[in-house]
Amino acid sequence: MKNILLKPANALLLVLLTLFTVMACRDNNDDVTYQASKPEITMVSSSVIENEDGTKTTVDPLEETHVGYANNMYVIVGKGFASLKHIYFNDHESSFNPNLVTDTHIFVTVDKDTPYDADASKKLKIETAFGTAEYDFTIAPPAPVFGSFDPVNAADGDEVTIYGNYFVDPVVMVGDQQAEIESYDLTRIKIKLPQGSQGKKMTITTLSGTVTWNTAVGTALFDDNFYAPFNIGDWNGYELVDDPDTAYQGNIYIKQKMSGWGNMQSDWIWDEDNVKKYTGIKFAVRSDGAGKLVMIFNGNYWGDSSRAFKTTSTWQEVTYKWSELGNPQAIQNISFQEFSGQETTYYFDNFTFTTD
Repeated sequence: MKNILLKPANALLLVLLTLFTVMACRDNNDDVTYQASKPEITMVSSSVIENEDGTKTTVDPLEETHVGYANNMYVIVGKGFASLKHIYFNDHESSFNPNLVTDTHIFVTVDKDTPYDADASKKLKIETAFGTAEYDFTIAPPAPVFGSFDPVNAADGDEVTIYGNYFVDPVVMVGDQQAEIESYDLTRIKIKLPQGSQGKKMTITTLSGTVTWNTAVGTALFDDNFYAPFNIGDWNGYELVDDPDTAYQGNIYIKQKMSGWGNMQSDWIWDEDNVKKYTGIKFAVRSDGAGKLVMIFNGNYWGDSSRAFKTTSTWQEVTYKWSELGNPQAIQNISFQEFSGQETTYYFDNFTFTTD
């Protein structure tokens, strides 16, 4: 006896077609005058759901929803659909396959360009030869993207700008306190920091999900500016690049061309307080092409290949806990040695302390 295995996508299509065939057979038994009636929408349901492992399962039985996403398929349930002409989500038309329309069910994929901004109508509308019907239905944006916020070292009560994308009706939390939103659009949110924000991380929640930025308020050593006592001396020959579109955090980042085995060194300081207050340090780094660096902490690890890390043209965040740095009593110096042996341009941003 042969075992026939169906690929998940084919199996899902088979289930959908079977479900649709059953619905169509039911419709064929309906009275003709019923099919010619004014349309009514009683519910909308997702046709499939995505499981935690990434697989998809047919929704059975159908479950009512008033929220959907562009480029996803939904089932519209009601009556009077047989003469369907148009389907609109947020006044934007979605095409449909007539073979997936019965008098009581419509399978439709929301057009990928359907708007989801706050001014959208939040309505599903269908038009047939015998009238129109509407249903409250919100097209949700993609999950919010938290790009950065500026300035990191803002005081409680100060204004902070959050950068990212898909900010539709956002709620911003700083730790467990909700921030007052002064203004927002799709890519920026201006908030007023609540009391008790220092050392706390920001979280943005929209209809489509929640995201937290990994930098806590008030923890910056460099964020568009150097914060005392940390500083990298001008004699290193670095540049400050002001370009928010390519910065990892905020607007300004450091550009340093290093010769093979060269270095970039910070000034020598003595900072005990922040070692006691925080759990470590982190920074963002990238390079023009493939690179390799060693972070020199408090004058240690020069030429130590075991501590080298590779860099690429994409920003990456590098974190060191105090335990990985010998449990220092104070921060004295943070420097970098070029370790690829080739002249390479490196970029640094978001030098901050860690809180967890």
